[in-house]
Amino acid sequence: MDADPKQYENIAVNESDIHKIVVSYLVHNCFKDTLESFVACTGVKQPIDHLEGMDKRKRIFNFALDGNASKAIELTEEFVPGLLEENKDLHFDLLSLNFVELVCSRKIDEALGFAQSKFTPFGKEQKYVEKLEDFMALLAYEEPEKSPMFHLLSEEHRQHVADSLNRAILARTKLPSFSVMERLIQQTTVVKQYLSQESSKDGHQPFSLADFLKS
Repeated sequence: MDADPKQYENIAVNESDIHKIVVSYLVHNCFKDTLESFVACTGVKQPIDHLEGMDKRKRIFNFALDGNASKAIELTEEFVPGLLEENKDLHFDLLSLNFVELVCSRKIDEALGFAQSKFTPFGKEQKYVEKLEDFMALLAYEEPEKSPMFHLLSEEHRQHVADSLNRAILARTKLPSFSVMERLIQQTTVVKQYLSQESSKDGHQPFSLADFLKS
């Protein structure tokens, strides 16, 4: 008999499966020390073949997150040659982080030279033109963080680019772009939203992942 999706709380979950989900998350996010502690505590099998790549991905991720995009690009090209050449959107985003750091450091002449040498090829494609205009507009402000484009300087923006880079490297090295935990949350959210739509006919509130995590 098929399980009733409304009775999901009655579904048994194997502890070893939970361990695998946690390991997947730790490997995906390069939490090597935490992974080693978790393996030692639980006895779960450690994915030895992923450890070297994890160290390299962590360095690249941290450089991108810190805004040191030039170093992130250098290490990416060493670890996965050709990735940025093939993924122009990602390459543009990383170059943009580098440009932003120059602007924030008020190295205007250097920023202009960087833009001319690195962004010129992207100016031939319409989808990059508006983005380029936003980045170049930062040069007009003494305090770029107070400009209408302040979000381009935010940690959230750097986090987004770093995450995208990490996913691209994972995919290029034949590993899942999303951790098992992320995929389960995505799938669970879709199912819960569908069920809540059915329940809303009886007066129940729509499903909210944020509220669910607080419960």
